[in-house]
Amino acid sequence: MRAIPTVERPSRFGFSVSEKVGCAVVRNKVKRRLREAVRKALTCTRFQGDAVIVARETAASADFGQLCREVGQAVSYMCRNQWQGGRRV
Repeated sequence: MRAIPTVERPSRFGFSVSEKVGCAVVRNKVKRRLREAVRKALTCTRFQGDAVIVARETAASADFGQLCREVGQAVSYMCRNQWQGGRRV
């Protein structure tokens, strides 16, 4: 995940899922699951910034709970720490 803090506008998340993850159906499924994991993570934190999540091959086989935990940890990390610029998490 790469993130850049913003103050003036609401948070935005982008998702990058390469062909290495699987066919189009699998890639779309991964994006939908990541989108929902981000929604759940944002209800618990006050993240304000732009972020891009890059899905790896293991995201296709990971269960939804694991995706939620990992996305939640990354978002929490960015909220807890003083991060500046395009930081990779």
